[in-house]
Amino acid sequence: MYVHYRWIALWWISLAQLFALSLWFSASVIIHDLRLAWGLSTFSEAFITSSVPIGFIVGALFSSYFGLADRFNAKKIFAFSALLGAIINALILLSTTAWVGIVLRFITGVTLAGVYPIAVKILTQWFPKNRGLAIGILIAALTIGSALPHFIVVFFSGFHWHFIIISSSSLAMLASIIMCWIVRDAPNTMNKTAFSFTLLKKVIQNRPVMLVNYGYFGHMWELYAMWTWLPAFMTASFMTFSPEIKPWFSALASFICIGIAGAIGCILGGYVADRICRARLTIISMGISGLCAVLIGFTFGRAIWLTMVVAVIWGVFVIADSAQFSAAVSDFAEIEYVGTALTFQMCIGFMITIITIQLFPLLQSYIGWELVFLFLAVGPLFGILSMLKFRLYEFNKPT
Repeated sequence: MYVHYRWIALWWISLAQLFALSLWFSASVIIHDLRLAWGLSTFSEAFITSSVPIGFIVGALFSSYFGLADRFNAKKIFAFSALLGAIINALILLSTTAWVGIVLRFITGVTLAGVYPIAVKILTQWFPKNRGLAIGILIAALTIGSALPHFIVVFFSGFHWHFIIISSSSLAMLASIIMCWIVRDAPNTMNKTAFSFTLLKKVIQNRPVMLVNYGYFGHMWELYAMWTWLPAFMTASFMTFSPEIKPWFSALASFICIGIAGAIGCILGGYVADRICRARLTIISMGISGLCAVLIGFTFGRAIWLTMVVAVIWGVFVIADSAQFSAAVSDFAEIEYVGTALTFQMCIGFMITIITIQLFPLLQSYIGWELVFLFLAVGPLFGILSMLKFRLYEFNKPT
């Protein structure tokens, strides 16, 4: 019964996360409308997106430091966070200035720290072993959820931007209902893995853990900036090639390249990770995604199919290795500080995304769409070098 239901639980947990994560980019996909409504500058426009990971970092540190997932029922934390996130997101409808909107996006990020990390914790309780495929499916749900606002735009492109916010908040409320009333509590409980500043020294002194972290930092340098700015690139490229292209077409293309392609990459990555070493998978993924970052700019203004091919391949491999970095840390960190190690990895990784998201539009204004994505290729290169060194530790690790 347990073995059968855990896959059902995985379905509902993933669906709830997919719906809740639609909050992440709900404002980013309507940035053109917000620019007009709020009078956004280049800096504040990028900050609409980067304020979410800032809030996520703060929320994750708070949750981990006080061990909220160990003190309270994880399902209820998820349900409450998704519901609160839906409400905060909806308040954007009442905002009239950029800075109020940015504060609301920051708080939305805080609430999402009670969604994604908590979903991972619940999943590890249902899948205590051999969870590569399960984690891959969960990350696929995160990927589709993050791209879901682009899909919503396809249906509401001719309507007021309020409909996009209302739709994403409604989905987050549905996620809360699913987690609260449908998903059962897992039979397995995990050891407490709370964050502790006193254990950070042990994390930093653990050579293989830090090599994995460096790989993850390179991965995050590229990932969220790609998710944020690829849709803008595709819109500009498609309209340069064919000015009569409709906005809904670019939104659909973005959903396919980020959401659908990314979900396929996550599931394949999770499946392959259970069969080959994690380091090899991350090296292959970052190698291909980095190459796509180099090539995508040279498709600007050219045939739409050419841009789509590179973007779909990029969408698959930019996220295929994401779950393996946290899994590798869990393999090499001692149980007493594995929670600290994972929180450290995640928080620094998301801090890096803030840098790339903010710098990207400034660089684009100077060097153009053709060359700006080269800036993101630096991350995968750095990550590959780190994971090549990590391979020695993974190869020699006792089984």
